[in-house]
Amino acid sequence: MRLNELSDNPGATKKRKRVGRGPGSGTGKMAGRGIKGQKSRSGVAIKGFEGGQMPLYQRLPKRGFNKPNRKAFAVINLGLIQKFIDLGKLDANSISEDALIESGVVRRKLDGIRVLAKGEITAKATIAVTGASKAAVEAVEKAGGALTIVAKEAAAE
Repeated sequence: MRLNELSDNPGATKKRKRVGRGPGSGTGKMAGRGIKGQKSRSGVAIKGFEGGQMPLYQRLPKRGFNKPNRKAFAVINLGLIQKFIDLGKLDANSISEDALIESGVVRRKLDGIRVLAKGEITAKATIAVTGASKAAVEAVEKAGGALTIVAKEAAAE
């Protein structure tokens, strides 16, 4: 097989339609756009326009609300903390938000770090973070550790 013998599968490529090239082409004169009107001209912008009728996106009721000053927490699960302790990347005796960032468990702090209870923790860990779920606090205390929630002002410093 040579390069000049290569060809695409039949039907894989389609020739471009050349409009406005005379009556014999089938798409001459008005190039398949019809007679007059906005759509026959260039620069048409009528995506959501419904001929003056109230567009659908405006007729439908709006729902919900996005709080402008909401807090965005970096979320971490207990199972991941345990994995990093096992790997020796985290010291179980003093796990702070800065230690979590340094070890690479969390990329950035955002408005604080929140611990969730997914996964198991077996190490006796002392954790200090901005937030935690009730189940996470119970799981850490059950393992013999302590999970303290740091005040927002102290976390910001």
